[in-house]
Amino acid sequence: MKIYFLASEIVPFSQCSFLASFCRAVPIKLQQHGHDIRLTSPKYGFISERKYTLREVIRLREITSEINGQTQLASAKSAFIPKTRVQVYFMEHSEWFQPLTTLLYKAKNGRPLPENDDRFAFFSKIALEMLVNLFWAPDVIVCNDWQSSYVPLIYKQLFADQDFYKGIKTVQLIHSIDDYAQVSADSFTKVGAQLPKGFDSPKLNSLAVAADSADLVIAMDGPKSQISKELSRDKDFKPHIAGIKKKLQTVSLENEDDASCVTVADAINEILTNSFGSG
Repeated sequence: MKIYFLASEIVPFSQCSFLASFCRAVPIKLQQHGHDIRLTSPKYGFISERKYTLREVIRLREITSEINGQTQLASAKSAFIPKTRVQVYFMEHSEWFQPLTTLLYKAKNGRPLPENDDRFAFFSKIALEMLVNLFWAPDVIVCNDWQSSYVPLIYKQLFADQDFYKGIKTVQLIHSIDDYAQVSADSFTKVGAQLPKGFDSPKLNSLAVAADSADLVIAMDGPKSQISKELSRDKDFKPHIAGIKKKLQTVSLENEDDASCVTVADAINEILTNSFGSG
């Protein structure tokens, strides 16, 4: 399959949490299973273009999208995860990504950055727009946690009926349930999406919206939390849990290390292959 893997952090380029290790190890293993896998991640200002050999891609110089009623412009450069042939497209934007520190989503006092929702709504929509510039339509888009949780709804409402994008399946991986997923309803409106029925609060959980819209949901149970059980109890997921459970799969991460990620990647590969294709 052709798999588009969205990651807000990837070792060694950026790392704020274990998600970065996951987003390195899992794509490498999925490629070993024979899939054409490509990643997109923000190009934060601290990522060294020289050290990681980021290369300009002419067709990715100008990626346009309508955001909050205005045409916004982004670009992207290409690199590989070191010592692999797993390709990463680094999305560039001088305002949204360049100024961020290695803390990525939070300030020095530990509080989440107030513009996280708008930033990653932008990331999600441009990641979809970028595919046309790449002349590459994936079979599956894998969205990791809240940072790319806007994608399932945006794709469903704005892209699914376009010839180039038809037939793509969206998969939402839920790694955690915390305050970072609490976003403003307005952040969906700015990227042109209409919230589904039942999501009518000024603040809402973007992962719940994603789980409602995605073709497949994978709960990432781990040593610190049992996401698959938390979903049924969480107040944001509870009103929608009946529909979510019909497309919910669970994988278990034994430890937060590369060996466990490889095992999880094998499980994810099996789920994707059984759900969407023959691999």
